[in-house]
Amino acid sequence: MSDTAAHTREDEPEGSTEPPAGADDGTPDADETPAAGPVSTGAESVVAALEAAGAKTAFGVQGGAIMPVYDALYDSSIRHVTMAHEQGAAHAADAYGVVAGEPGLCMATSGPGATNLVTGIADADMDSDALLALTGQVPTEFVGNDAFQETDTVGVTRPVTKHNYFAGGADTVGDTVGEAFELSRAGRPGPTLVDLPKDVTQDETDRTPGPAAPPAGTDPDPNADPDAVEEAARAIESADRPVCLFGGGVIKADASDEARTFARSYGIPVTTTMPGIGSFPEDDDLCLSWAGMHGTGYANLAITHTDCLIAVGTRFDDRLTGGIDTFAPEAEVIHVDIDPAEISKNVHADYPLIGDAGRVLDQLTAAVREAPDAEAWRDRCAEWKETYPLTYATPDDEPLKPQFVVEAFDEATDDDTIVTTGVGQHQMWASQFWSYSEPRTWVSSHGLGTMGYGVPAAVGARVAADTMGEADRDVVCFDGDGSFLMTMQELSVAVREELDITIAVLNNEYIGMVRQWQDAFYEGRHMASDYTWMPEFDKLAEAFGALGLRVDDYDEVAPAVEEALDYEGPAVVDFHVDPEENVLPMVPSGGANGKFAAAEDQL
Repeated sequence: MSDTAAHTREDEPEGSTEPPAGADDGTPDADETPAAGPVSTGAESVVAALEAAGAKTAFGVQGGAIMPVYDALYDSSIRHVTMAHEQGAAHAADAYGVVAGEPGLCMATSGPGATNLVTGIADADMDSDALLALTGQVPTEFVGNDAFQETDTVGVTRPVTKHNYFAGGADTVGDTVGEAFELSRAGRPGPTLVDLPKDVTQDETDRTPGPAAPPAGTDPDPNADPDAVEEAARAIESADRPVCLFGGGVIKADASDEARTFARSYGIPVTTTMPGIGSFPEDDDLCLSWAGMHGTGYANLAITHTDCLIAVGTRFDDRLTGGIDTFAPEAEVIHVDIDPAEISKNVHADYPLIGDAGRVLDQLTAAVREAPDAEAWRDRCAEWKETYPLTYATPDDEPLKPQFVVEAFDEATDDDTIVTTGVGQHQMWASQFWSYSEPRTWVSSHGLGTMGYGVPAAVGARVAADTMGEADRDVVCFDGDGSFLMTMQELSVAVREELDITIAVLNNEYIGMVRQWQDAFYEGRHMASDYTWMPEFDKLAEAFGALGLRVDDYDEVAPAVEEALDYEGPAVVDFHVDPEENVLPMVPSGGANGKFAAAEDQL
């Protein structure tokens, strides 16, 4: 059987029966990875290809169909972290890649092992995170016969991968894996998958995998068209109210320095998307923080009134834009993106610039001859910051506020602290009330909105920091009680691996965001959102072997934060917070960003 592939992006290769790009036996180019060492089986070829491509860590769960690959890992330089659940393996690998700036690697067996990875793969796909998933499969002769633990993994993952492969033979499987690893980070990043039938990994081969490389045509020109850059530069020069919108693509392209240079060179106010948090320092006078449904009022007002929106590395999703017809209605839009499929998909681009974020920002910086006359505009943005600050009240007769907890951790940690979250109200508070100044310090689930992402992401982030020689960095996970319950089994991994992570559970005994929407739009009917049946998380943490603490009052916060951060190992602090606290500001779904609700009576 030949290798087959499925794809979802415009710049991906067509399915082919030819050997992958890495199969070339010629001399590798200088920027190619080195060839792998000698092998004797398909499984050894897989591992050799991963080592040659630079993979350092894998997260996974062992099983029958993937067992030959695990056996080949036994003497490998690649560290394997056994996770408690395959979903946790995918999330940990995803977060590892976000922090390290390299593709994450996860592994699972066939059938339920592979399907348990799907949520994490879909999460990486929505957020354009580089990830390689390796899945075991029943022997080729059994495929299609409903064999034990057989699932059409290629078919199941086709909609949520950048590209996937069915390995066709021991002689080429290493090349396939090397290509998939490199493809995951080529151009617009995304998850790839290789399905590995057990006969392919068990069969003998003496063919060493060639240097890993993505397929031809999948690593696009990093430079934008020079004429288009010049036209965009003239639009910037003539603008009265310019705004930069930096998205997650700025961070993925390692273009934060270029983004900061561009904005500061021309005095242009900056907003970010949620995935773009950390691309521009939030303590900079130009920064308006992040925009969208729960973004700052001043960021949303700036986008609403700008006459020139310079958007870099964003796909303009609905949680950012609200109603498309009211998003930046007065602006000429300059859209920089590596993927041409995103240009004018949701928001029309007057000046499309297709290329690498860093390269194109450098082009723009060089092309703009004089800064736009925007002093009055900067003053107006500053006034909005004073008028609509992120605030919260702390009445003596109300329970502990979750925002206070986030700020307490922010004050107690360094700027390079890595923050991971689950999804829900706690995620919003962690993004609003923590001041981010560095890229790759905010690690969360955005497009898919996966509850349960936070704990396994903290595991992956911690391993990445340690692998990078940055063991002194703190890793703090903010989770909700509902999110924590979904993947808390990964705490056992943190204990076993002696990982120094701190988990702050903002426990409001609700699926809080659902409760907030029920109060705002469903007349307060709390159907299936009441979580008063939660266990005592501090005691549960102790049962896992971690430090467990419980906090109910303001005067307990600082001592608990200090104890948890000082503890050398995983710590869980169960903060019992106000169950009625809402996330504000808020733009109702499909609403106008400039008409945000700043108070609960406006919802």
